[in-house]
Parts: sequence; C-alpha cells; structure tokens
Amino acid sequence: MTLLRSRPGTDGERDTAPPALPAAARRGPAGWARDLAMGMRFAAGGGREGWIRTALTAAGVALGVAVLLLGASVPSLMNAWHGREKARENLGQAHPPPRGDRTLLYASADTTFHGTAIRGRLVRPDGAHPPVPPGMDRLPGPGRMVVSPALKDLLDSPGSALLRERLGAYRVAGVIGPDGLQGPRELTYLAHSPALGERDGYRIDHFGKNWEARPLSAPATVLVIMVCVALLTPVMVFIGTSVRFGNERRERRLAALRLVGADVRTTRRIAAGEALFGSLLGLAGGGLLFLAGRQLAPAITLWDINVYSADLTPGPLIALLIAVLVPAAAVLVTLVAQRGVTVEPLGVVRHRPPVRRRLWWRVALPVLGAALLVPLVLRHRDETPFNTFRLAGGSVLLLLGITALLPWLVDRVAGRLRGGPVSWQLAVRRLQLNSGPATRAVSGITVALAGAIAIHMLMTGMQAGYAAAYAKSGALPRITFWGHGASWQHTEEALAALRATPGVTAAHGTLDVNAGRMPAPGRDPSRDLSALLTVGSCAELRQIARLPSCRDGDVFATDARPGRDTGVTPGATLNLNPPLVYGEPPGRPRPWTVPPTARAARLLPSDDGHPRHYDLLLTPAALDPSRFTAPDMELRVDFDRAVPDAVEHIRNTAARIGPTLYEGSSLDNPHDQQIGGVRTALFAGAAITLLLIGAGLIISTVEQLYERRRLLSVLDAHGTRRATLGWSVLWQTALPVALGLLLALTCGLTLGSLLLTIIGTGLAADWPAIAGMTAIGAAVILFVTALSLPPLWRMMRPEGLRTE
Repeated sequence: MTLLRSRPGTDGERDTAPPALPAAARRGPAGWARDLAMGMRFAAGGGREGWIRTALTAAGVALGVAVLLLGASVPSLMNAWHGREKARENLGQAHPPPRGDRTLLYASADTTFHGTAIRGRLVRPDGAHPPVPPGMDRLPGPGRMVVSPALKDLLDSPGSALLRERLGAYRVAGVIGPDGLQGPRELTYLAHSPALGERDGYRIDHFGKNWEARPLSAPATVLVIMVCVALLTPVMVFIGTSVRFGNERRERRLAALRLVGADVRTTRRIAAGEALFGSLLGLAGGGLLFLAGRQLAPAITLWDINVYSADLTPGPLIALLIAVLVPAAAVLVTLVAQRGVTVEPLGVVRHRPPVRRRLWWRVALPVLGAALLVPLVLRHRDETPFNTFRLAGGSVLLLLGITALLPWLVDRVAGRLRGGPVSWQLAVRRLQLNSGPATRAVSGITVALAGAIAIHMLMTGMQAGYAAAYAKSGALPRITFWGHGASWQHTEEALAALRATPGVTAAHGTLDVNAGRMPAPGRDPSRDLSALLTVGSCAELRQIARLPSCRDGDVFATDARPGRDTGVTPGATLNLNPPLVYGEPPGRPRPWTVPPTARAARLLPSDDGHPRHYDLLLTPAALDPSRFTAPDMELRVDFDRAVPDAVEHIRNTAARIGPTLYEGSSLDNPHDQQIGGVRTALFAGAAITLLLIGAGLIISTVEQLYERRRLLSVLDAHGTRRATLGWSVLWQTALPVALGLLLALTCGLTLGSLLLTIIGTGLAADWPAIAGMTAIGAAVILFVTALSLPPLWRMMRPEGLRTE
C-alpha cells in the first residue's frame, strides 16, 4: 500500500477521506459564512494560548469601544444637563405677567462657601396656585427651604457652621428631586422669603426658559477637540493593533489549512473569522465596561458639570454604527494584514525581499497637519466651523503622521546599526528582518503619549493663565457686592454692619443710578448714551475722586468719558427714569436739573485697575435717592487675609444685608481644581493605555520567540548564555519604544505649542507629568522583558532540536 489513497474498490480498500466540496459550495455567502464560522471556532477552541490571544484582542477592542461609546454619549449628556437647567429656570419674561393667583416673585441668591459655588433661588408666591419648578411637589412654606441632597449633607457636616448661619433664616423642609437638579452633586436650594421685595426680583408665571447655549470660547473649543482627538486616535490605532495579536500563530494554522486543501481566499476568510470573534467579544465587553463605568458618572465633576448615570446614553444610530464598524474594521485590518504575507501549504513565506518603506507620504501627513494649524496660529480669534474642522483635522494628521513615520524610522535606524555585543546584534538583526509586529504595538504608545503630552501642555497653559489672571485681580483682598439700594440710610447701615465684621479692614459704598436726556421730538431716548450718577457721603466720594472741598448738598461733574456727550453739564436737565435697556419703551419722564453750581472733579485711579465711569457725583442732600427708579448699591469691602474665615464672615454679613446681593471677587479660582482633576485623570488614562499596549507587546514578543524556538535551542546547545538572549529581548523591545517615545515627545510638544499659540496663551509644559508618562513608557520595556523571560528559558532547551 502506498502513501497515496487508492480509488474505491481497488485492492479491497475503501476511501475514508471526506468528500471534496464542489467548487460552487465553497463560494458565495454560504461558503463565506462557513469560513468565518470556522475561524470563530478556531479562536474559541484554541487552547490556553488561543484564549489568551483572544482575551487580549477582546480587551483592546473593549477599551476602544468603551471610549467610543463614552464619546457618543456626550451629546445626550449635555442635552440632559441643559434640559434640566432650562426646565427649572426662568430668567425673566419679556412681558412680565401681572400679579395674580398663578404668579410669584423670583430672585437669585447665589453664594460661595470655601470656594464652592452654591445656587440659591428665593420665591414669594402671589397667590394660592403659583408655578412649581421640577423636582418638588409644592413650594416650601414661608421661612422654609428645600435643598439638594448634596447641600443637605454639606449643611449637616461639622465644618459648615458658617454656612448654616448664612442660611439660618430658612428651615430645611424637604429635598429636591433629581428632575430639579443638574446633577446629583449639585449644591442648590429654593427658599420661600416673605421679605422678598418687588425691586429684588421679577415676577414670573411659569418655569422653563427659552435658552440657547453660547458658542464655546476658543480655549474651550480647542480643549474639547483635542480631548476627542487624543482619545479616539489611539483607540483607532489600538483596535487595529489588538486584532493582530497572535498573528504569527494564526498564520501557521492557516498554513496547515492550506496543506489540507484550503485556498488562499478561504484562509483569509478564516483569519477574518478569528479576528471577528475577538472583536465581537470586545464589543460585548466594551458595552459592559461602558455600563459599569457610567455608574461612576455621579462621582465626577468637570467644569461644574455633574450628571446622572442615565445621562450617559449614546444615540441609537451612533451605537449601531459602533456595533457595525468595529467588527468590520477588525475584519478589514486582518484582510489587509493577510495580503502582506504568502501562506503556503508548508509554511508562511517570509523570505521575500522586504517592501521598501516610502518616506514622502509619511512626511506629508504631519506636514499637512501643521499646514492646517499654522493659519489658526496667525488668526486664532476667528471661531468658525471651518476653523473647527481645520483644528481637528490638523491634530489628527499630526498624530497619525507620527504613526506612519515610526516604521520607516525603526527600519532606517536598525538598518544602519552595526557591531556591538552579541545580544545587541541579535536584537538588531531581528528588527532588520521584520520590525512590523514591534512597530505596530509601539505605534499605539506613540499616539497615546503624543496626544496626552499635547493635552497636558494645553491644560497647563490654561491653568497658568487662569492662575495669573486670578492672582492679578485678586492681589488686593477685596470683595465687591451689588444689589438694590432702598436709600442712602440703608447703604450706611450696610457699611456699618460690614465694618463690624471680623477681618474687615475697610468698607466703602455708594448708590448708583443711570440718567438719560429728556425726551425730544425726533429722537429715540433708548438710543441715548446714559450717564451714571453716584450718591455718597463726602467721605465716600473722596475714595473715588479728588474733590476741592465737600459738604452735604454738593454736586461734582467728572471727566469719566472725555469726548463723549452724555448731556451731564451744569444746568442741563436729565431724565431720572430712562429706559433700562436698549429698545425698551420710555417711561414717564422724571426731570431733574443739574445745579449750575456743580464743580469739576477728577476721578482717582482704582486700586484694582478697573476704569471708573461715574459721570456725576452727588451728596445725599443734593438729590433724594427715592426719586431714582432703580438705584443700585455698590459695597467695596477690604479684609485681612490672616483672619480665619474672614471671607465667609463677610458673606454672612452680606446675606443679612440682602440675600440677593451679587458678589464680585477674584478670591476663588475654580479652574485650578477642575483642570488639575482632568490632568490627573488624563495621566491615569495614559498609564492604563500604555500598560495595555505593553501587554500586546508581550504577546508579540513571545510569538516571535516561539517562531525562533529551534534557533534558540541551537544557540543553547552551542553554549550561548541565557543572559545574552535575555538582553537581546530587552534591546529588541527597547529600540522601537525609544524611537516611539522620541517621536511622541517631538510631536506632542510641537502640537501642544501650536495649540497654546492658537488660544493666545504663553507656552507652558508640565515637565513632571511628561517625564512621568515617558517613564511609564520606558517601564513598559522592562515589563515586557521581564514577562518574556520565562517563555525564553523554556524554549532554550536541547529538546527543542527534536523533529518529526
């Protein structure tokens, strides 16, 4: 009997080979589906090593899918966040409703406690059926308030005695429901204040407002775009790398299939089936990871945005696209990879002349990206949709450009290396023969690190800019309050209360009101330039102007706006009831004549550098403030920073003066903590990404060792030391990673500098964070080497020379 099977019926032998499938059965959708299913069975039943490769592929795809789902949830998140704010708010109606059974007075009473903003609203119902905002069944009773759960916890905490004193006029009567909160950690309250006056707020008959979000500023736009680019670009690279884990072993299995009769196209479809199985597992794992991760959303606050877990919901269409495109991309990457090798029945042909890597298109990508960004540097204030796309496209091209440059750079550098220790020569020779697996995994490190460095630079520059601005404006320890002023006597009482507050070194204040020209035929009074009249005692007026002499009853005209005709001259008649806003119908004129005895006074420069625009200074006896339509009280309070909680004591006094007083100060910089939190999260995300990519490098390195197991056995039989081969593994990993880190630093610093120039911020780099991320990338080398040594020792045995 020969090795060849005889035909049926010959020599009594029966053919036991499976019948060959007709050619038509191997083609068409049914045949493709069978090949894909076979590949999925190989991936699912490949033993321990096969499951490790499949699990790592699924982990890489799952991470990418989770990030994609998170990005796809941002629109719904912002819609839900803004929607709850719109539903519970009313900033005033164009035509205020008359007082009735279904109206109420509504006013803002925001405050700050230890740098944390607290949203406050005061109401006073006009009747028995007032409107009720979302999150509560009915309005609280007089002297009571409903609070958010987070504010209730803050009020109950031991260190909030001063805040309890500030809100002590109201007793907590309930908790606001989720529908009335922007997020679970929001600090807000709504109180029923019987003392709320007509001048302190405005009348409304419903909650809910027509509100359109303002376009993002240039720094915010750049930051949002860069976060998306820096997250999604490594994800795309990482998904493409993940589906190629285990490529060496897969190609050997395909060679065995070729030996039993499969053609090249069949093997490619089977390989695509293996990648499809890992990507589908990753798709399911990414969905679970996203669902688990979104449970952490209530604990995270970024730029005062805090949302519920349910708000993180991707749109159905985008989720469907992710579910379709991710497996499709996995299959496409696998098919493209299969075109680069020749799978023959006796093995994979890898001894063909290597394809020469062209440089021109690799350099063209980052050059084109820089060409898109440079015009934005020259005209960074032009915020248009075209410039937004230009910014995103330029950033993506720069990051993808370094991914394309890395293989060429590794080949060029490795090809020029000569000599050195034996371990070095072994590593270099391996890279010269095939550097593809190493550079594919390292490209993920390069993109992730470059994007992280660019965002860190952007945030560092923004944080430094905010810190400098707050340091400059807050250098003078001063708090300013504005609010309705009933009379000059009320202002004096407020100043007396502030001067008696612990930590206050000085307190000054005035009453301010706008005045306009008297109506005249053919002239629209709403278009006139209004004048600012200021009422204060002689002592208070001397704080803002140089007066020749002063006694109660004097009037002074200033040089606030030279060259602009405001109509404020001695003997002129002014209207004390001008339109408050442009386009408002004029009310009944309230004439007042500037005394002919008004003298000139020169305004003093302000301590904080802000210009002053007082056109007319009056003492209380010169004009009764009760004649004003809507006088504003301005209080300027200086304090001693050394006194503990001086700022909180001042805010408590201001709340007793008037809970609707608006505070203006530069004492609390909310951006520092916010940006710091984002930078920390970004650093952690970059570290996790680098470690996952390191895991891919381990698989790639072990597969290359397995492919060379016979060579390793020969080297061991000839007495090669294990340390020599261990060092060769280290150099083989270190060289691509070092070149990748060099490219990442160059690209990240370049992109970060361009972005900082676009937003008009001085160049700044967070060198400790950059050094930390670079160190993590270098640690990946040791990590890969250490975990590759045990398989290396197992393969360096004489038994590896056996053959069958």
